[in-house]
Amino acid sequence: MEFTITPTTGIPIYQQVTDQICAAVARGHLKPDERLPSVRELSQVLVINPNTVARAYTELEREGVLYSRPGMGVFVAALRAPMPKKARRERILSALDRLLVEAVRLGFGTDELIELIEERVKQFQWNQPAAPVS
Repeated sequence: MEFTITPTTGIPIYQQVTDQICAAVARGHLKPDERLPSVRELSQVLVINPNTVARAYTELEREGVLYSRPGMGVFVAALRAPMPKKARRERILSALDRLLVEAVRLGFGTDELIELIEERVKQFQWNQPAAPVS
């Protein structure tokens, strides 16, 4: 997987790393149990502070996206059981509202937005873990 960092975006570098790892997992480019580069390796490739990579990895471990094996490295975690339906719904509605506000602000029409969403949906992996928790 290739990581790209853009220091001028205003998005913290550790957040850029976490976002790219999450996107790669969602798109199926990173598979469960796949080993990620070590903190040192990734910091050297990206020419960033190792603490920045460590922060990204730690945050993703806390969220259950990654796990570490002492002496072995950091790996992609298997999909975990989903959160309760109500919490999942609230979280996705919040993200959708942000998307819709931005779409309106940019002047997108409903049909154009739906077309873009349908196009993007095809790029993601939609394997479902266990049945949703109610």
